[in-house]
Amino acid sequence: MPFDTLIKGGTVIDGTGSPAFTADIAVKNGKIAEIGRISGRASRVIDADGALVIPGLVDIHTHYDGQATWANRLSPSSHHGVTTVVAGNCGVGFAPVRPHDREKVIELMEGVEDIPGAVLNEGLSWEWESFPQYMDFLDGREFDMDIGVQIPHAPLRVYVMGQRGLDREAATPADITRMKELTREAIAAGAIGFSSSRSINHRSSKGDHTPSLKADLAEMAGIAAGIREAGHGVIELISDFFELDEEFDILEGMAASGECPLSFTLAEGIGGRDGWRRLLARIEKANENGLTIRGQIAPRAIGLTLGLTTSFNPFSARPTYRKHQNLPLAEKVARLAEPAVKAQILTEPVPKGMTNLLRQMRDMNNVWQLGERPDYEPLPEDSIGARAKVAGRDPMEFVYDKLLENGGRAMFYMPATNYFSQNLDCCREMILHEHTLMGLGDGGAHVGIICDASFPTFGLTHWGRDRTRGDKIELTTLVQNQTRATARAVGLHDRGELSVGMRADVNVIDFDNLAITRPEMVNDLPSGAGRLQQKTIGYLATMVNGGVTYEHGEPTDALPGRLVRAGQ
Repeated sequence: MPFDTLIKGGTVIDGTGSPAFTADIAVKNGKIAEIGRISGRASRVIDADGALVIPGLVDIHTHYDGQATWANRLSPSSHHGVTTVVAGNCGVGFAPVRPHDREKVIELMEGVEDIPGAVLNEGLSWEWESFPQYMDFLDGREFDMDIGVQIPHAPLRVYVMGQRGLDREAATPADITRMKELTREAIAAGAIGFSSSRSINHRSSKGDHTPSLKADLAEMAGIAAGIREAGHGVIELISDFFELDEEFDILEGMAASGECPLSFTLAEGIGGRDGWRRLLARIEKANENGLTIRGQIAPRAIGLTLGLTTSFNPFSARPTYRKHQNLPLAEKVARLAEPAVKAQILTEPVPKGMTNLLRQMRDMNNVWQLGERPDYEPLPEDSIGARAKVAGRDPMEFVYDKLLENGGRAMFYMPATNYFSQNLDCCREMILHEHTLMGLGDGGAHVGIICDASFPTFGLTHWGRDRTRGDKIELTTLVQNQTRATARAVGLHDRGELSVGMRADVNVIDFDNLAITRPEMVNDLPSGAGRLQQKTIGYLATMVNGGVTYEHGEPTDALPGRLVRAGQ
């Protein structure tokens, strides 16, 4: 057979931003061999008549650093047409690390990214110390997509500085030189780049701030110089931008020292209510001055998923609820449905440490129930608070009863950023800005409370087809933003585009029926712990390096994904 696979008669959006066209796509030896009207035979033919054919989606902000060491399937992302992910974001990860510091980096990942310590202690084999050794370990594994990794600041700092690094002491010139050398070594071995966190919200499971929180410009620029010396690589970070201009000056210093692209988390609420607009203005100015700085953005609100099976709900802090929280679900629902138990929970005071978050939930006007096909731009009048008011009921009692529905599997959504106006207009503006990148799906992290790995599918369906509360976005732009643009942004030039010679990472989609399902808790992590999973309907086939990894939403036996070594 002249071709391995032939995708026949699909509507092709190739990832370049060009208009859609109808064509066949032939695949040979993991690459796209021909595009057009193709009469040659193939070992496998995929009928794409009436379907949309796009490149594999490239998600540059995930946390599969641990999951990739024990699992072959990088889900939930793999259920959403994603064929390449980048892990090691936000300055946390598992290399480099000395044996006596392993528990410290576990505590940090547990606190920052909500991955239980029991899962990490059981799942991580620790067959590495240096970052190149960690990459070598991943290089021996097989996945349902490709994965690239970044060297994270927190373990790097602890590796070089020990307890001084954990205590957030200022790095000495010798410390900075050593961190620069190790960063250069990691990039030379194929790391995508370097990542860091400067957020007070990033704490270990014991409440300690991330080691990189107060790193000064000398340290940040010194490490970035290691990227320049390696000849390629990117920088990713998150900051609170409390002192917006001073903090952005540090980002500019890093980008200039590294002579490399830099991206950072950008959302409504970061740097103040209108901070995102001020940050966009600084980004524009930086790029005018020759730097490459981009905001990494989400296509919807970043929000919490609440329920009886998740790690948090409106009653999680109440003593009587806590007595029942670890019961099997059916037994928990039965106990919580008892009138005396319900009355006790509803009248109990909330511990002081939880009051800020729970105060935001008190009237339930920013909490919505998720249906079988979740609505992530819900109307104010559909909130739990609004529904309770119509029913003439107390909102906390109302949501209590709702939590027990569907055998206790009901799920609720509480937007945390990008939804202050209770619409997604700010997201649309950020998506269309010339200096932003799609990201922040966080696949592999926040396993018990956030399920944003569905961002790639949401970006296509909501903005390209379903939105009713404002303007949509051209589908060609949406595809380009999540394929070619994200791939190029992290230095991957062999994917993200359907053209001859490129990697055969392809999605065939029943776009009219493409949909995201409601999140559910599954217990498939090491130690039997649970995590939120979210699947789709409408991906007819997903191909990675020419191998079909998913058909009609179900995994095949193919595991063609490998570690991506940038620059090699």
